[in-house]
Amino acid sequence: MKVTAKHNERVANMKFSSVYPHYVTKVEKKDRTVEELHQVMTWLTGFDEAKIQEFIGNEATFEEFFQQAKLHPNAHLITGVICGYRIEEIDNTLTRQVRYLDKLIDELAKGRKMEKILRKKS
Repeated sequence: MKVTAKHNERVANMKFSSVYPHYVTKVEKKDRTVEELHQVMTWLTGFDEAKIQEFIGNEATFEEFFQQAKLHPNAHLITGVICGYRIEEIDNTLTRQVRYLDKLIDELAKGRKMEKILRKKS
């Protein structure tokens, strides 16, 4: 699937607080915890739990969320297809970053080991 400018704009303006409950539901449905969800988010963005809650409370957009993030140096190792898009082919930086997060949460929900999710070398 080709990512369009309209799609990129929609992703940028989406509220993190409106998507976050879906992340929680997705991981808890598969017997993973909110703590694990936050561990994944912290690894990717550098945000601690208090900062994540601040973004939720302020109803920050994904654009605002990722503007303040310090992406993990291994984030580029997140590849594959999520939501019908091949991550490594997404040319819009913000949309790719949001899909990184989606992919990590998907891997968590699918029961992947945390060291694999966090792209740690064995």
